[in-house]
Amino acid sequence: MQASAPDYRQVSRPRRLPADAPNIVVIMLDDTGPALSSAFGGPIKTPTMENVVKYGVAYNRFHTTAMCSPTRASLLTGRNHHRVGFGQIAEFANDWDGYTGAWPATAAALPKVLGHYGYATSAFGKWHNTPATEVSSAGPFNRWPTGQLVGFDYFYGFMAGETSQWEPALVENTTRLPPQHHRKGYHLTEDVTDKAVKWIKNQKALDPDRPFMLYWAPGAAHGPHHIFKEWADKYKGRFDQGWDELRKEIFARQKKIGWIPEDAALTERASSMAAWKDIPEAERAFQTRLMEVFAGFVEHADTQAGRIVDTLSELGIRDNTLIFYVWGDNGSSSEGQNGTISELMAQNGIATKVSDHLRVLKEIGGLDQLGGPKTDNMYHAGWAWAGSTPFQGVKLLASHLGGTRTPLAVSWPARIKADPVPRSQFHHVNDIVPTIYELLQIKPPKLVDGITQDQIDGVSMAKSLNDAKAPDSKTMQYFEVMGSRSLYKDGWMASAFGPRTPWKPGFDPAIFNWTPDQDKWELYNLNEDFSQSRDLAKDNPDKLREMTASFTATARDNKAFPIGGGLWASLFHPEYSPRNPAKEFFYTQDVIELPEFNAPKLGSASTLVRMEVELTPKSQGVLYALGAYSGGISLWIDKGKLSYEANIFQVERTRIETSEPLPQGRVTIEVESIRREGPATPMDVVIRIDGKDVAKGHVPRTPSLYFTTNDTFDIGRDSFSPVADDYFDRAPFQFNGDIGRVHIKYLPSPKHK
Repeated sequence: MQASAPDYRQVSRPRRLPADAPNIVVIMLDDTGPALSSAFGGPIKTPTMENVVKYGVAYNRFHTTAMCSPTRASLLTGRNHHRVGFGQIAEFANDWDGYTGAWPATAAALPKVLGHYGYATSAFGKWHNTPATEVSSAGPFNRWPTGQLVGFDYFYGFMAGETSQWEPALVENTTRLPPQHHRKGYHLTEDVTDKAVKWIKNQKALDPDRPFMLYWAPGAAHGPHHIFKEWADKYKGRFDQGWDELRKEIFARQKKIGWIPEDAALTERASSMAAWKDIPEAERAFQTRLMEVFAGFVEHADTQAGRIVDTLSELGIRDNTLIFYVWGDNGSSSEGQNGTISELMAQNGIATKVSDHLRVLKEIGGLDQLGGPKTDNMYHAGWAWAGSTPFQGVKLLASHLGGTRTPLAVSWPARIKADPVPRSQFHHVNDIVPTIYELLQIKPPKLVDGITQDQIDGVSMAKSLNDAKAPDSKTMQYFEVMGSRSLYKDGWMASAFGPRTPWKPGFDPAIFNWTPDQDKWELYNLNEDFSQSRDLAKDNPDKLREMTASFTATARDNKAFPIGGGLWASLFHPEYSPRNPAKEFFYTQDVIELPEFNAPKLGSASTLVRMEVELTPKSQGVLYALGAYSGGISLWIDKGKLSYEANIFQVERTRIETSEPLPQGRVTIEVESIRREGPATPMDVVIRIDGKDVAKGHVPRTPSLYFTTNDTFDIGRDSFSPVADDYFDRAPFQFNGDIGRVHIKYLPSPKHK
């Protein structure tokens, strides 16, 4: 009798899964706001979310952490965010145990575990879970998506918290990719979808019996809000009534379709947030266009998600694919504050007037430039508040549901019966991993790579998938982001707003003296108050004491102390924010596309740049550049002039230029920048050639932290989004001569007066 041929695939990859193990697709949008999807009564058309809900179930009491990196770390590990070192975004990491921003070996990620069970795994879009100083081409790579500690087989996307949708700095696995300048009609969301669709088709063609897990998390709709004009134009006039009326409209639809309880209350607008009637008539077209652009951006992203779902149907695998569609990684973002063309001003504590933004818009072509490559626009906080209907909170507020509550839809036609009744069990993003493990009959591993694993904090949602009346399996969950915090326990929630009001421009000096002890706690009975609208603290002091004590114990157990630890490097001590630890840097002309967090902090520190350059009568091009059109520093030669620009988030551009003819031959160019200590302080700049002062100027304000999160530093070119308008159409405007040794060092900064 002839023996059957061995299956060598099973020798190298033994199958430990049920025969009908599903494919798994996790879709997560960014900063979208819980009330905006048309599937749940919102004004933005989202056909893909509607489709997933139609063929599955949706949860109206699902929660995230109120912030990007923390939610993603929790989603992919099943643990609470501080337990895995992500008490804040990767760019604000520090040495406190719960805030390191360093993925621990004690918390193996879902793709790593599924890979051991035979799954092919991939991730597309935004990552934001690698230490900010480890994202250059030098690595180390163990905390990258395909690294040992995370375990995806394939990654295509960007490493930071946000990026230009038109000119992104991208990564494939561990390789940094060239710029996209030459690609007409390019948009990042479409790009990552193209790659995801191709990966699925290749996977099923090459290994059809192998299940896969795909994590699709585009940059949309995080700022900057970038989208083709025709998508924004779909919403022309739709928001002319303003955010106060929009909230009322959404609230009525939410009740009509049964998404929220009939007795839910519509919460009030905070007194510190502008009413629509307070917006001057001359500014309203700007404010409504910002929302139209955002709406088009969101619809476009949801439509791209639909291409992935359509691919599953095309290949005949939709029925046996488990889809989790998380509508957002946190609530609507109010970081656009009063409406902005350059949204990172908020994180740098720079306050401006809307008139400044309108002035710049007029200079670059008017309202139609919003959403394009010359703006990093973000809508007014009032629109974010409307996107949180019926709740009062927004992104960065872990205290109130608008910052943490987001819709979740789950579809698996082969196993989950479609049901329009909303699931009202209380759940958290850390519950997705244990749900997958239970559905796949996997026990959470106790050891991975010989390392003892931390406990799983999430609980399975499996029982509620086919039973809308299943009892709650999660009785307690804490929340904390940058000092804003709350605790849910047995239907009650205790909340402390924290030191920052996300929609207020600039930094209130009082925040620098803040301690958690001074915060006022609120108390809500969510069993009777769906929208967290009635503060019961005065009537129930004993219950409040019980809840705050439970928060303290739970937060300590999860490494969340010190409370507000995420503010350490982002606000209290920006000088300790993640950066290359070197005090001096030595470069050559070959150094390009160096991520900003790995580069010298030009503009936000005192520095001396010294470079050897060969000049000829035909010399032109960028000598060095840091940042993007939305903000940065650049030095270039054009038409016989040496020009320096400090682009402070588009609203203030300081140009310093030589007036005398440039010398020829080998010269030494120096740029000395002396910045005062403190947030948003001024800077004096002197340019020298061969030791002689040739130009000088004063920069009125500078960033406290950084210009961009995902753009780069370059010698001899400006690789991605160009800093200066002068060479916008010629980017990367590569220098046409020889640059020798480049030496950059930090200088002492005088105290701010």
